[in-house]
Amino acid sequence: MQFGQWLIYVKTAISKRAILTPQEFNNNQDIVTTPNTVIPTLEVDLDLIRRFDGRGPRYTSYPTADRFVESYNAEAYQSWMARRNVGGIVRPLALYLHLPFCSTLCFYCGCNKIVTRDRSKGTVYLNYLKEEIALQTPLLGGDTKVRQMHWGGGTPNFFLIDEVNDLMASLRDHVEFDPSGEYSIEIDPRSADAEYVAGLGKLGFNRMSIGVQDFDPDVQRAVHRIQSEEETLEVMQAAREHGFTGINVDLIYGLPKQTLVSFERTIERVISAAPDRIAVYNYAHIPSLFKPQQRINEADLPSPDTRLKLLMLAIQRLTGAGYQYIGMDHFAKSEDGLAVAQRKGLLHRNFQGYSTHADCDLLALGVSAIGNIGPTYSQNHRGLEDYYHTLDRGELPVMRGLELSADDLLRRAVIGALMCHFALDKGSLSIAYLIDFDQYFAPELEELREMEALGMLEMNTQEIRVTAKGRLLVRNVCMVFDRYLRQDQERRRYSRVI
Repeated sequence: MQFGQWLIYVKTAISKRAILTPQEFNNNQDIVTTPNTVIPTLEVDLDLIRRFDGRGPRYTSYPTADRFVESYNAEAYQSWMARRNVGGIVRPLALYLHLPFCSTLCFYCGCNKIVTRDRSKGTVYLNYLKEEIALQTPLLGGDTKVRQMHWGGGTPNFFLIDEVNDLMASLRDHVEFDPSGEYSIEIDPRSADAEYVAGLGKLGFNRMSIGVQDFDPDVQRAVHRIQSEEETLEVMQAAREHGFTGINVDLIYGLPKQTLVSFERTIERVISAAPDRIAVYNYAHIPSLFKPQQRINEADLPSPDTRLKLLMLAIQRLTGAGYQYIGMDHFAKSEDGLAVAQRKGLLHRNFQGYSTHADCDLLALGVSAIGNIGPTYSQNHRGLEDYYHTLDRGELPVMRGLELSADDLLRRAVIGALMCHFALDKGSLSIAYLIDFDQYFAPELEELREMEALGMLEMNTQEIRVTAKGRLLVRNVCMVFDRYLRQDQERRRYSRVI
């Protein structure tokens, strides 16, 4: 695809909003006065869930990362970086830093991580990471103002606060941080105290994501993650006291030894702590792909029926406590930025999940990190040795990536609208991408007829709208528009939808 063609797409605004009912509008006075906004509600239909609960992508990107190709290399990446500011169109800039080290192994985890207690290995990694920062940031051109940053892992607080300070100083030498930006970090409460959190606040972090999974002792022993409620609440309280304006808590359902009684107790404790956002992830048990999961006794896993009841329990308790359903497995307080962005039709989805920021250029740093520059994706080497050796040669550690075609960009817009807003406007997409929507997607629309008949979605000449009973299965709707899945139907590598 030519650069000029891509500019046409990024210049064109695509409406992703849905329509408010009068009752919804009257109950939400802070919503912008437009007829094109919706607050998602849920209707749990167990028969539908059982019917469609297969495997599928989470669509933090489209095309998904497993479609990246090695022919998109460091040279191709540099070429697109050089064109980033051409034509006067500058997309917002975000940073992602991957810090893969953990001091203990959690059996359920499928992240790219390195488990070690040898801190010297972390020191070596930070030195290489700073080398990558020095190589990457000059490619940005004149626009180096960062509006969003996320540190993931691994366990970012594996590193001492002095090391975090040193890494932040290196970043500040190369980029400018917007004072009003969002800067988040993943925290393991087992290795962070109030003093550590205070140090993060002083460095500019203002959002935090905390892994809880489940407070039940039997579950924690089964997954090798012993984490008390007290140390978790201490970190949350410290975050509130030191300038953190947003706290997210991660829970997982479907873990070994998990019961309805134990999980309800965990949910109630989390609700009482009042985090701004709560994510309730489905445990994906794929021991053939994630070796630590081989240590989990499959006999201890909840039955499929119990898993569904665990999910229903979480939905009932969270929505009953006033959390708004955002999509997938995410809930947020009605005044949280995610909920507000969704009500205003401004929600976005990227490699970190749901985001309040518009589609932006994402500069990815660290082993296995995935970035997004213009109509391209790139991923760094997944192994430490390859990552180090490439940097030793003074080269960018790009392992693979993808330059999106016009069809990819169109389907990304379709899937993004459905994932974030449960609706899409056919006319807006037809104008933006110079197509006849119904003609272009004739096979997909025909396939959706079954879902329409089952009450999962509504279609007319203007729009496609996912109904309350279809929203938990929105990934299934999106998969219909996934050209790569339509070609190979290979879904075994993905997690289950529910």
